[in-house]
Amino acid sequence: MAVRYPLAIILGFIIIIGCLFIKKKKEKYKTGVKLANSSFVRELPYFQKKLKEYKLFINITKVICLLSIIVACIMLARPFTTKNVSDEEYNRDIFLCMDVSASVDELNLELIENLKDTVKSLKGERFGISVFNTSSVTLVPLTDDYEYVLDVLDEMKKSLQYTMDKDLDIFSTPDYLYTASYLANGTDIGYEERGSSLIGDGLATCVYNFAKEDKNRTKIIIMSTDNSLAGDPLLTLKEAASLSKKEGVIVYGIGIEKMNEKDQADYENAVAITGGKYYAGKTSLVKNIVSDIEKTSKSLLKKKGEVKETDVPTIPFILLLLLGISLILLNKKVIP
Repeated sequence: MAVRYPLAIILGFIIIIGCLFIKKKKEKYKTGVKLANSSFVRELPYFQKKLKEYKLFINITKVICLLSIIVACIMLARPFTTKNVSDEEYNRDIFLCMDVSASVDELNLELIENLKDTVKSLKGERFGISVFNTSSVTLVPLTDDYEYVLDVLDEMKKSLQYTMDKDLDIFSTPDYLYTASYLANGTDIGYEERGSSLIGDGLATCVYNFAKEDKNRTKIIIMSTDNSLAGDPLLTLKEAASLSKKEGVIVYGIGIEKMNEKDQADYENAVAITGGKYYAGKTSLVKNIVSDIEKTSKSLLKKKGEVKETDVPTIPFILLLLLGISLILLNKKVIP
């Protein structure tokens, strides 16, 4: 432990030394009446006992006052401790790329719930959210504002719950129209000309959400889809996967449970191109899938060494408080 202002302690010792050398002047009685035969009283055992107690308490009081000065000067000097802190940050960007077709709702709901726990555990990583159907919409650009990400995930979860709920009473809630359309709003633009579920375009758009300058960061996409193409995309899923590999983006694909064999094979092969992994999407396994993605993609740790100074006034403050309480108690002994 060290102190920021050592001169304060030196000043305290000077004050204490000065106090020790101050001599008490002998009092001379100028007024009052002298008491005859007082020597008899001073010789009484009871008087002797009380006089000793009085002198003891006076000396203890002096010691406490001196200690209080020392402790107060120590606090004034601001004691502190130094500690070498090594902050670890995962040099990684993660994008959630979510197909908002109705057939993926159940999987998406489970995925969102588990990703919330993932976001809470992030440290230095950036997270983004992109949703697609015909067109893609970026709900959250890459950010390390995890509170904002969690708020958006909560809104997405609520939107899915509203659209999946068949209870007619829910339609009367004030925020139904806004919340129900929150997740899919803007993703159906161009539907009449191009159709829907344009998976390749959704993935490619998400890839371009990563900054090209961040070459040293690990880039991850967690993608959920049914891989059921129902339109005319600009890029096929395979072409989008090749683009991902070119840009250094790894894709972890999660598919719905009821996916036909051809769509699943195409999805699995496309993900493999990027160096990622495909997961058959049973909602009960989503938690394990997210955990597996976390383990396999944590890389490029960035460490920053830093010396941190922390004030430690607690012990001197408690000592000063106890000394003050002791003075109050002794005062009652010395002055009845």
